[in-house]
Amino acid sequence: MRGEVLTRTVAQAPVSDAEPRAPTREELARYTWLSKDARIRPLDLAVPPPEGYTRVGVEAGTFAAWLRGLPLRAPGTPVLHFKGGQVLPADDARLAAVAELDIGTANLQQCADSVIRLHAEWLWSANQKERIAYRFTSGHLASWTKYASGERARSSGSKVTWVKSAAADSSRGAFRAYLDLVFMYAGTLSLEGAKGRPTKDDVRPGDFFVLGGSPGHAVLVLDVAADAGGRRVALLGQGFMPAQDFHILSGGGDTGPWFPLETDAVATPFWKPFPWTSLRRFP
Repeated sequence: MRGEVLTRTVAQAPVSDAEPRAPTREELARYTWLSKDARIRPLDLAVPPPEGYTRVGVEAGTFAAWLRGLPLRAPGTPVLHFKGGQVLPADDARLAAVAELDIGTANLQQCADSVIRLHAEWLWSANQKERIAYRFTSGHLASWTKYASGERARSSGSKVTWVKSAAADSSRGAFRAYLDLVFMYAGTLSLEGAKGRPTKDDVRPGDFFVLGGSPGHAVLVLDVAADAGGRRVALLGQGFMPAQDFHILSGGGDTGPWFPLETDAVATPFWKPFPWTSLRRFP
């Protein structure tokens, strides 16, 4: 039920070696890009919270709950870019795990795009497809319903218009083509304009940090845990340039891959620290 609160406490380990397995029928329905032949580990089982910490409660059916089950590849998996070459070796200290998520064959699904991809996939699996809509850097809104009806974006300078130029198609293949269109024209500047501005005290899974620019960077809050004293830590994930596997970062230190949140800014391994003013939330 949607109002149910989900929490899970797992024994301490920096990153678990949970045995990869075939996805369940439910997981194939929730993470619809998965192949039946994939070998996965759910995020909440593969990456337990630090000793003394418990995952915060989230509502069933939400983006936060969906992210908690995000399928990960086997331990010892490197990060590959869109052409198949290695970006990060499996033993890189900044890498905690790699998501089982396709990236396509073009240099499109980068940092902001990965955040959009996961949010759109949740809406798709939750049958909330009418809510799938993201802004281009120009500010123009690109909705899935419009794309599925056969309309296509036409740009002229900074102006974007939608023209009926294709047959209606609401298939999974059309959805991926729509996402590639969004990836082409959206970016960190698009995400930076999101109206949801949560505070430091209200950070939750599904929020994201973004610093807009050319280039800028964005990281997704995948999970949050807290100890008895109220101190919080977060799992952070990212795509990057060139387009590459979405992966969970490692903060190192006493909390392993979890990043402390009781700081003035959140420092990640590949970018300058994110101030709390850069925290955003999808509507």
